[in-house]
Amino acid sequence: MTAEQFPELPIAEFAFPGPGRDRLVAAILDGSKTSTTGLFAEYEKLGEPLPAVGSRQVLVDSRKRGVGVIEWTGVRVVPLAEVGLQHALDEGEGFATVAEWRASHEGFWQSADMREVLGDPDFTVDDATPVVLARFRLLGSQEAERV
Repeated sequence: MTAEQFPELPIAEFAFPGPGRDRLVAAILDGSKTSTTGLFAEYEKLGEPLPAVGSRQVLVDSRKRGVGVIEWTGVRVVPLAEVGLQHALDEGEGFATVAEWRASHEGFWQSADMREVLGDPDFTVDDATPVVLARFRLLGSQEAERV
């Protein structure tokens, strides 16, 4: 499967290319990751629309290879303080508590790479920071095509 096989579908990229993305893509492909969280500020800065329920995207790995197709099943914007345990668990990254989930996400969102994307070297999050909670399902993957 390549992204070129689905030229009508936009690309879904999780995290930045590298080990972090590869870990998230693996969790999506094995079914353990069915939700994700993004900064509303990132969508605004990049001028990108929020995922639309029912829309589909080609999931790409760190080498920009299409490895699956996902369909968005739920999207909502909430203050960071309102993220609940079920959402954190559904991220499939092994978080046992909201505090663990939040610490990990704060580290990512306040990283030099994300601050560069946002154009704000001092960007920080707090309880009121709007985040995008998105749910999805895997429709097909390269692994499924091999069976």
